[in-house]
Amino acid sequence: MSSTVMMVAGEASGDLHGASLLRALRRHEPDLHAFGIGGKHLAAAGMEILVSSDDVATMGFTETFGSLARVLRAYRVASQALRERRPDLLVLIDYPEFNLRLAARAKRLGLRVFYYISPQVWAWRRGRIRRMRQIVDRLAVVFPFEEALYNHNAHRLAYFVGHPLLDLVHPTREAQETRALYGLRTDQRLLAILPGSRKKEIRLLLPPALATARLLAANGWQSALALAPTLRPEDVYAVASEQDLAEVPIVQGDTYNLVHSADAALVASGTATLEVALLGKPMVIVYRVSPLTFALGRMLVRVNHIGMPNLVLGQRVAPEFLQGSVRPAQLAPAIEQAWAERERFAEAWRQVREKLGQPGAAERAAALAWELIRS
Repeated sequence: MSSTVMMVAGEASGDLHGASLLRALRRHEPDLHAFGIGGKHLAAAGMEILVSSDDVATMGFTETFGSLARVLRAYRVASQALRERRPDLLVLIDYPEFNLRLAARAKRLGLRVFYYISPQVWAWRRGRIRRMRQIVDRLAVVFPFEEALYNHNAHRLAYFVGHPLLDLVHPTREAQETRALYGLRTDQRLLAILPGSRKKEIRLLLPPALATARLLAANGWQSALALAPTLRPEDVYAVASEQDLAEVPIVQGDTYNLVHSADAALVASGTATLEVALLGKPMVIVYRVSPLTFALGRMLVRVNHIGMPNLVLGQRVAPEFLQGSVRPAQLAPAIEQAWAERERFAEAWRQVREKLGQPGAAERAAALAWELIRS
C-alpha cells in the first residue's frame, strides 16, 4: 500500500517550495499520495487540494481578521482530514500560526509531524521553540543560524538543508533579450519594482513606488513592474491609473529575468529581497502595513532588520524604509546611491549565497521526511 502525506502550504512561497518537496518525496516512492492545503504548484505536482492556499493567505496581524472565517474553515477541513485519513506524515511548510496549531492536533492523534521552513522564531515569539520540540518530530531549516536555536543538549530537532531558492533563482535569458522583449532601452538604467505578492501590499506600496519611478525618470531611469504570480493586472489597475503605468510595463511570470536585466530594484520586504540578492542586484527595501499591525509588530519583533539578506549577514547592506518613510523623495536618492554602490552590493550578496548552503534543499528535506515515513 502506498504511503500518504498531508501537506499544508498556506502561502504562495510555501506552495512553490512544497511542490519541489513533493516531487523529491516521489523519487523515494513514485506512488506516494499527497493531499492538503496548497496552490497551483502543489496541484501541478499532483497533490489533492482540499483547500486552496489563495483562500487562507494573510499579510499581518489586523489583516488576518478580514480572512478569519476562511482560515477557520480551512482549519476545520484540515483537522477532519487528519482524523479521518490519518496520513503517514503531516508535512507543514512555514505558515506558523495555522500550522503549529495543526501540528498539536496531529500529535494528539498520534501522527508524525515534519516541518519544512521554520517559523521565524529568531524574529519574534521565541517561546514557540519549546512548544515545537513537543509537537514536531523533525524540522528542516533553511537558514544556517536556525539549527542552534532548536537543538537543545542531546535532542536534535532541526537540520539545516540549505535554502530552496538556490535551486530556483536564476535567469533564463540574457539581459538585453529581456529588455527588448518588454520594450525597454538598453542604454538607460532600469529599476525593477517588486511591490509585493498580496493586494494589501500593492495598495500600500505601489503608489509611492510609481511616484519614485517618475522622479528617477527625470534622471534618465526607466522602470518596469514585476507582477507576483498571486496577482493579476486588474489588481494593479485598481491601485494605479493607466497614466501612472504608461511608461512602466507590467511583467508577468518573468520576475527573475526582469531583475537580472535591471540595474537596481525597489522591493517589498519578504522573500523577494532574498531573490533579488541571489540575482546580485542592489536594492532598496520597503515595508508598509496598517498602523495597528505595525504597532503590534514593534512590540513583538526582536530583529534589527526586516530585509532577509540583511538578516542573513547581520548588517544593513540594503537600506530599509518603513511606514511613513516610504516616500518618493527619500526612495529615489536611495536607489541612485544603491546603484552607485553596486560593487559593494555584489560582494555582500555573494556572501549571502555562500551562507545559504548548497542547492538541493528539497532533496535533503525529502530524505529527512522519508526517514520519518519509513520509521
